[in-house]
Amino acid sequence: MLAGLRRRLSRRLLRDPDYGFLFEPPPPGEAVSIDCETTGLSVRNDDIVAVAAVRIRGNRILASERFQATVRPTVRLKPDAIKVHGLREQDVAHAEAIAEALPGLLRFVGSRPLVGYYLEFDVAMLNKHVRRTLGVGLPNEQIEVSGLYYERKYGDAPPGTQVDLRFASILANLGMPVFDQHDAYADALMTAMIYLRLKDMKARDVRVPRERARPAAWYGGG
Repeated sequence: MLAGLRRRLSRRLLRDPDYGFLFEPPPPGEAVSIDCETTGLSVRNDDIVAVAAVRIRGNRILASERFQATVRPTVRLKPDAIKVHGLREQDVAHAEAIAEALPGLLRFVGSRPLVGYYLEFDVAMLNKHVRRTLGVGLPNEQIEVSGLYYERKYGDAPPGTQVDLRFASILANLGMPVFDQHDAYADALMTAMIYLRLKDMKARDVRVPRERARPAAWYGGG
C-alpha cells in the first residue's frame, strides 16, 4: 500500500509526461537486467562510465534486445576503478554524456522490474541523473539477485554460518559460465542468467547446496 502511494506521488511529480510509461503496468513476465560501471564507489562523488541492460521474458534472456552505452563522466576516473573495468580517460573522453544516453535507456527499460547485483548502488547512480531530467527517481520494482541467492542457500542456515555473496562465488555455486566480469553488458548478461537459475530453483523448491561445516579437531592430552 505504501509503495503504491509513493508511485502515485512520483507520477504527479513527473516533469515530463512523455515518460509516463515508466509508471504503466510492466509487460507480463518481463524484466530487465542492468549494470553500471563507474568512476568509483561513491554515489555522491563518482559518476557512470558505462551502462548496459538486457531484457528477460519468461525464462528466456533476449540477448539481441539490449541497451549498451559508454558515457562521458563528469568527474575523473579513479585508478582503482580503471583496474576493475579497464575504461581509461581516453576511452570515455569523446563518449556521449549520460543525459544523452538516458532517454534511450529509459525507453528500453520502460516499466519492467530491474534485476541486478547490488542493484541499489547502480540505481542510486542512475537516479542522480534521472531526477535531474524527470524530477523523480526510477519507480521500477528492484530485484536483487544476491538476496535471491541468500534465500536459496542460507535461508535455513544455522546461526554462525559463513555467508559468501561475492558475484564470482554465486556464479561458481550455480555452475554458471563466467564472461568478462566488470564489462557492463557481460555483467548484465550473467546477472540475468543468475536470476533465471534462482527463479527456477525457487519454483522447484530446490536449494543451493551448502558446504558441510567441518567438526572441530579434538586433541587428547597425553
